[in-house]
Amino acid sequence: MDLKFKASPLLSDPGISHGFFTRRGGVSTGIYDSLNCGPGSSDDPAAITENRNRISTCLTGKKRPINTLYQVHSSTIVLLDKPIPAGGKIEADGLITREQNLILGVLTADCAPVLFADPVGGIIAAAHAGWRGALDEIFENVVANMIHMGSSKENIRAVVGPVIGFESYEVGSDFKEIFLQRREENQKYFKKKGSAKFLFDLERFCLDHLEEAGLTKISSLGFDTYTQEDEFFSFRRTTHRGEGDYGRQLSAICLTGLP
Repeated sequence: MDLKFKASPLLSDPGISHGFFTRRGGVSTGIYDSLNCGPGSSDDPAAITENRNRISTCLTGKKRPINTLYQVHSSTIVLLDKPIPAGGKIEADGLITREQNLILGVLTADCAPVLFADPVGGIIAAAHAGWRGALDEIFENVVANMIHMGSSKENIRAVVGPVIGFESYEVGSDFKEIFLQRREENQKYFKKKGSAKFLFDLERFCLDHLEEAGLTKISSLGFDTYTQEDEFFSFRRTTHRGEGDYGRQLSAICLTGLP
């Protein structure tokens, strides 16, 4: 097993295991090559199960369920104290737990996966943020819920994983107008490209909202899912090529306790 994943020093702690996994190290084939973890794809379910088992073993030393949601681009958060039942379909975009050995996962293919950890309070979270979820303040919601569970803003760390890059995310004027209707200062996340096209900086937008949520320990990995094809799946790249489907990479975090 040769799993490929990215890790952040900000989340490194003896009691926490995490990884922003790439598309490499799995058993899927074709357009899903090879570590596709998305049950919403048309990939072989057995391959998806094996891929997820490989990740859980990497994180915890044994096969465990990886808790992921039916992501709907919302700001809805679920507080988890036991594994989501097999086949369970919960519509939300964020998970929080203080239970050990519960793996929280986020599936992405251009949207931003964000992992949170409070190693002092023993609370972790994972959030899926496309532009809609970030605009609707999913990060602020995660932080508020972690604080309600006993965290403090000073102890919460957050890392933005692989996400579509600024130069790769072309949008129209209608898209831009949605942001400007919320706040005129959102203009700073856009760069003009052509007569009616703009580039949008989703990564920076996420980082700034994490800061607005009151966090000071924040970072991003800086990988572009669209351009780095060997490393990441990308919905937009697939769409531009007219391919019928696409894989999803998984970012995950788990409380493992002290060794």
